[in-house]
Amino acid sequence: MVEFDYTEIVHRCFRCGYCKYPSDYSRINCPSYAKYKFESYFSGGRMWLIRAFLNEEISWSGHLGEIMYSCSTCRNCVENCVFKFSDQLVDVFIHARADMVENGLVPSKVADFFSNIAKFGNPWGEKKSKRLEWAEGKYYDKNEYLLYAGCVASYDSRAKKALKALKELMEMAEVDFGVMRDETCEGNEVRIMGEFGLFAEIARNNLQKFESEGVRKIITPDPHAFNAFRNYYPEFGAEFNVLHHTQLLYSLLRSKKLNLGKVNAKATYHDPCFLGRWNGLYEEPRKILKEIPGLIFVEMPRNRKNAFCCGGGSGNFYTDYLGGKDSPAKIRIKEAAETANLLVTSCPICLMMLEDAAKSENIDIEVKDIAEILLEVIKT
Repeated sequence: MVEFDYTEIVHRCFRCGYCKYPSDYSRINCPSYAKYKFESYFSGGRMWLIRAFLNEEISWSGHLGEIMYSCSTCRNCVENCVFKFSDQLVDVFIHARADMVENGLVPSKVADFFSNIAKFGNPWGEKKSKRLEWAEGKYYDKNEYLLYAGCVASYDSRAKKALKALKELMEMAEVDFGVMRDETCEGNEVRIMGEFGLFAEIARNNLQKFESEGVRKIITPDPHAFNAFRNYYPEFGAEFNVLHHTQLLYSLLRSKKLNLGKVNAKATYHDPCFLGRWNGLYEEPRKILKEIPGLIFVEMPRNRKNAFCCGGGSGNFYTDYLGGKDSPAKIRIKEAAETANLLVTSCPICLMMLEDAAKSENIDIEVKDIAEILLEVIKT
């Protein structure tokens, strides 16, 4: 694991507040600050709390732990901090959490998250046998691509529908792929939440499986898994290529392997943080939507690097520190409904969070994964 001394950085922040906003400073863009509206819940506040804890000016408390884990690591602060250490902001929070983990100072919800993944290979403690029910026996056998579903798409009923749509599209286009028989968590949230030891174990075990099966190319609909495979697994010797499903689907459209019918819809797109700000993939989803005949595509005011987070990242889809009234997902779904009648995303966590918010707020808007939209258009 790469060494990182965050204690040399925390004292440099003097809490100017630029990191709370998008690039045009139009409205609050930090999801945890948007919900709680206290200074301790934005990046500058967390930097000061970390410094105070290191200087023994404050003591550990469960509330401090919740503040640290309410950060969804969306990287809005990285985009908008005006200082030279901006690229390291999220790393500060991740490594501060790692010290919390090492010293046994994590909230019970976080401890349960780690425990479930260590024991069952998923955050909810679900049976491993349920993970591949969607795959219908399409197992990897020296195929060109391994389709890696991830935890949320495998277990959440709503996200699973989108996963099945992707599988059907790949079969239509005659993509040579299979699913690992014993797929387990890739560990992105485990690392982001600071359990470096467990993440290393997960990564090494997965790499051993991939190497023994001869995996060279991976496709995943999960930006969080995409991030782990692309940015963290190389530390452990990974040499495979990884594609997000929007990259594959756009390639299939360009090569005429998927033929689109016409649709009548006004759609907008929600950028997943781990696809956009973490990995710079903004254009493929938009290019796909603009290829669909009859679809009117309209951007939300906050888009691309200024997109507002759904609040599910960094394990918050499980811990729910950003849930309830004024949740980021509820704020975002209202913004989407003011823009279009169809909200498209390309992340199982975002899909789950945003559809739940639409139902909770009784907002009349469809929320779909981009694979579902393509499949519907092809079938019309």
